[in-house]
Amino acid sequence: AGSLSGRCRRGAGAVRSGGGGAGLSSDRRGLGSALQAPGWVPERGQAPRGVGAVWGPAPPLTPPVSPQLCSVCPGPVRNGSSVAGYCAARPALELQGRCCLSREPELELELGIIVGLDLGNCSLVSLCAGFPDASTAVVIDLTENPLENIPNTSFQGFTRLQSISLPRALECPGGSMAWDLNTTHGDSRTCQGQRNLCNSSGELAWLCPENSQCSPDGPGLVQCVCSGRYHGYKCLREGTFPLLLFYGTLGAVTTTLSLLAWGSQRRKAKAS
Repeated sequence: AGSLSGRCRRGAGAVRSGGGGAGLSSDRRGLGSALQAPGWVPERGQAPRGVGAVWGPAPPLTPPVSPQLCSVCPGPVRNGSSVAGYCAARPALELQGRCCLSREPELELELGIIVGLDLGNCSLVSLCAGFPDASTAVVIDLTENPLENIPNTSFQGFTRLQSISLPRALECPGGSMAWDLNTTHGDSRTCQGQRNLCNSSGELAWLCPENSQCSPDGPGLVQCVCSGRYHGYKCLREGTFPLLLFYGTLGAVTTTLSLLAWGSQRRKAKAS
């Protein structure tokens, strides 16, 4: 996603990060996959060597490229932070900069995506422009920052988030009803267990029109997704988009207008 324009707003006297980090864009698909021989799917822990399909130990995975968001704040993940504990307990994850990244594909985790983000004690006044790059995070730590306000829309799409630590003065994203636990300790607040409001509250059912279903879209946020073959405004249209009719009509209109313009030009040419 290029450079993080506007990086993070910081308080006075804050130390800026030295570099932008390696260039991973906000593409959430990950960073590729293991090598495969043509027509073959290697067994776990094996990789092809040469053309003759001689199988040997798989080479070590290339370390994932650290997204720029992981380097906007100097130093590594802080010891004792919730991100450090979460990452240390899972062999498939590794720390890079201020992030905990997936080291190898596992379950729903793709190579190189952000699973944990520790931006604590970074003198942040507001969130970075590249904060949406962390939408795959399960745990986030924003403690020890003079954050003034965090709009709920800042966490739109953070459907995997299960724990976030904030300065005590701030409320949990989406409000306390969006979380199973809302606890305070010292100067910090921790929100744990993001609730699926589509399942936990019948009051939200009427928000989505007929032929659609409620889907979570982050803490305290939901979206209405059209069901089956329905699409369009309020999911009122059924079936696939009529491409032939659309392009046929467009072509006919374009041809007619072109002929009219050509005829008009010829008449003007004869008159002159």
